Amino acid sequence: MNSDAENPRILVVDDDEKIRTLLTRYLENENFAVSAVEDGKSMDEKLDREEFDLVVLDLMLPGEDGLSIARRLKAGSPLPIIMLSARGEDTDRIIGLEVGADDYLPKPFNPRELLARIRAVLRRQETTEATEKAADANPVFRFGDYTMDSAAQRLLRDDREVELTSGEFTLLETLASHPNRVLSRDQLVDLIKGYDRSPFDRSIDVRVTRLRRKIEDDPSHPVYIRTVWGKGYLFTPEGDQAAP
Repeated sequence: MNSDAENPRILVVDDDEKIRTLLTRYLENENFAVSAVEDGKSMDEKLDREEFDLVVLDLMLPGEDGLSIARRLKAGSPLPIIMLSARGEDTDRIIGLEVGADDYLPKPFNPRELLARIRAVLRRQETTEATEKAADANPVFRFGDYTMDSAAQRLLRDDREVELTSGEFTLLETLASHPNRVLSRDQLVDLIKGYDRSPFDRSIDVRVTRLRRKIEDDPSHPVYIRTVWGKGYLFTPEGDQAAP
C-alpha cells in the first residue's frame, strides 16, 4: 500500500451519481480518502495524477466497460479491484475474477458489506506484499536443525531432506516469514496465495497438525509452531530456547 494505513485511498468508478455520492460519504466517514469518477477516461486521468490503494469499479460503464478496464489495469499494475454489477450473474462474476478483479459484489449492496470487502482486500494486499518482501530478503530460513530454501522449495534437517507437501511448505514458509508474531487463521489464509476457503474452514488447523508431525520432536508439545489459544499460531525459530 502506498498511503498511510489510517487513510487508504479509494477510487470509485461508477456512472451512477447517487452511488458515487453515497460511497464517497460513507467511506470518508470510515477514514478512507475517496475520489469518484464516472467512466474509464476520467479514471485514467485520476490515476495519472494520483496514487490509489484500491479501485471500486462498476461493470456497466459508458464507453469502455468494467471488464475491459479491469483487464487493462491488471496488465499494468497490482492495484486491487472490487467490481460492482447490477446484473449479479454468475457469468459476470466469474469473468470479472478471471480478468483479475480481487472481489465482486452485485448491486444493490449494503455499504457495510462493501466496506468489509475493501478492508479484506487491502489486508490481503498488505500482507502479501510483506510476505514477498520477506521472501526476497530472506530466501533461506533457519530454525533449530532445519534449513528451508524457498527458491528450491526444500526443507533440510541437517543434510537430510524432510518431505513436505506444497501446502505444508507454503504454510511453513508463511510462518517463518513472520517469526515471533501471532497469526490468526484469517491472516494465514490471506497470506497464503491461491488459498480458498469456506467461512467455517478448519483446514489450516489440519495442515498445522500435519506439519508439526514432520518437524517437531514431540508434536504434542511443539516448540516451533505454537498455539496461542483464542488468537492463532506463533512461529518461534528459537525453538525450546524461546519462552513458553
